[in-house]
Amino acid sequence: MSGLKQIIVMRTDLGMRKGKMVAQGAHASVGAIIGIHREDPRVAEWLAGSFTKICVGIGSEQELLDIHERAVGAGLIGYLIRDNGVTEFGGVPTYTCCAIGPDLPEDLDPITGGLKLL
Repeated sequence: MSGLKQIIVMRTDLGMRKGKMVAQGAHASVGAIIGIHREDPRVAEWLAGSFTKICVGIGSEQELLDIHERAVGAGLIGYLIRDNGVTEFGGVPTYTCCAIGPDLPEDLDPITGGLKLL
């Protein structure tokens, strides 16, 4: 059984409806695994297991961008979502969340370990 997991980092300051949050997190997760990383062995291993996801919150756009940059800089899979603003955010494109991983907990924890669960 794989110990890999994926972290979905969601902005909590936007006041998104629950359905919007779920859709944004799904976009991030799918983007991370079928985007440029689809051939990554971590993705194949994760999909062969239970594809564990953990959802955590972050309080601002800058924090989201910083976490994403740190993750990618550390060699982790990262996928940032920028919503088009059609259904929420008054037509303004807005960074809502990112997916980090799949990867091992010991590689994810230095980046996301201090974030609170949603």
